[in-house]
Amino acid sequence: MKMYKLALIGFGNVGQALARLLLEKRRELENRYSIRFMVTAIATGSHGRAIDADGIDLEKALKITKFGGSPDEISASPVPTDNVEFIRVSGADVMFENTPVSYTDGQPAISYIETALESGMHAFTANKGTVVHGYRRLSALAAKHGRKFFFESTVMDGTPVFSTFRRLPAVDLSAIRGVLNSTTNLVLSRMEEGDSFDEAVRHAQRIGIAETDPGGDIDGWDAAVKLSALVTVLLDHPFTPERVDRTGIGHITPKMIAEAKAGGKRYKLVAHARKEGGQIEAKVSPELVGPDSEFYNITGSSSIVCFESGVLGTLSIIEKDLGTRTTAYGLLADFIDAVTG
Repeated sequence: MKMYKLALIGFGNVGQALARLLLEKRRELENRYSIRFMVTAIATGSHGRAIDADGIDLEKALKITKFGGSPDEISASPVPTDNVEFIRVSGADVMFENTPVSYTDGQPAISYIETALESGMHAFTANKGTVVHGYRRLSALAAKHGRKFFFESTVMDGTPVFSTFRRLPAVDLSAIRGVLNSTTNLVLSRMEEGDSFDEAVRHAQRIGIAETDPGGDIDGWDAAVKLSALVTVLLDHPFTPERVDRTGIGHITPKMIAEAKAGGKRYKLVAHARKEGGQIEAKVSPELVGPDSEFYNITGSSSIVCFESGVLGTLSIIEKDLGTRTTAYGLLADFIDAVTG
């Protein structure tokens, strides 16, 4: 039974959810998958870092973080303040990268993953920027070093989107469409129930679905970057979010919601991409959908993605009641998939 040393780069909501899930699943990982692990490195965004070659006490790290402390308190030795050097000296076999996304260039997360792969680590991430700006380069680097670069949690959290298609060769995908952003879907659903736009956004923030600055969701950037990741990987066509024809939901008013509801329809922020003749057309915009649409009953924080293929017809995947735990599960599943083959 192999012991895997893990480095957690980013210890915010997702990183902490992953730590709790690792503790919860420790016995199952040993008994079912012959995987033992210890965390040797934790790096937060601005609250310190810890390294311990003999293993960090995860429960203690979670408790310290919960009460506003720093992982510095449990580090066995002084650590580099630069994350690239921190990764190099972490002594890990596996890195989980969960730093904030950059829509424009995927940095510095791409550099972190490059460093991990070059240091002989598997690398798993929930960071969408690494896929849309670095997928081919990072995948080639992983193959060169005999490691895995997986990213299931970048789209629809732990729902098996990318891993499903790793097991569906030659499926001949031609188009992708879906409701990919949970925040806007929740906001529109709350407005149907009578909330104002601002009230709906505040609710999404309170329950942890929306960021303190929800602009990336409201303006359609999050949906655009997720669509770009799907196009890049599954349609095998490098694509970045600035190429998506993008309109957010900021102009949707309660009056518009009420009029749509009276007509038996709903607004959804819908993402579309189609590949024709080697070219990609991609769009994210609010659309009115009726009961005949597969998107009509996707309410609250749920999401859906539909794939059109020449072999399977239309394949749809739905996720309900997402959260940081489901994102953490995607990272854990990538880990298990990579080390068990």
